[in-house]
Amino acid sequence: MLMTIFLACCAWAMTIGACVSAILSIEKASDRIKTLHQIPCSGCAFFTNDYRLKCTVNPINACTEAAIACRDFEPRTQPCHACRQCSHKFE
Repeated sequence: MLMTIFLACCAWAMTIGACVSAILSIEKASDRIKTLHQIPCSGCAFFTNDYRLKCTVNPINACTEAAIACRDFEPRTQPCHACRQCSHKFE
């Protein structure tokens, strides 16, 4: 009888621990996503949208958390040539 109560308490403790762990993981992921959405690189004039050279001014910091406070950020005024879709079709 005592062993059954002990095992039931252990099962409930593990269940509650798993739920708390899941909630904390979701909160941590939410904070991380909010931080990543602050990276301004995609709206910068120096962003090339090319995986080989993401930024012509600060290629090491491009698309990282270090780019959040980038002092070289310039808002894009014209559409990037690399971002345009090809409008003609080859025959």
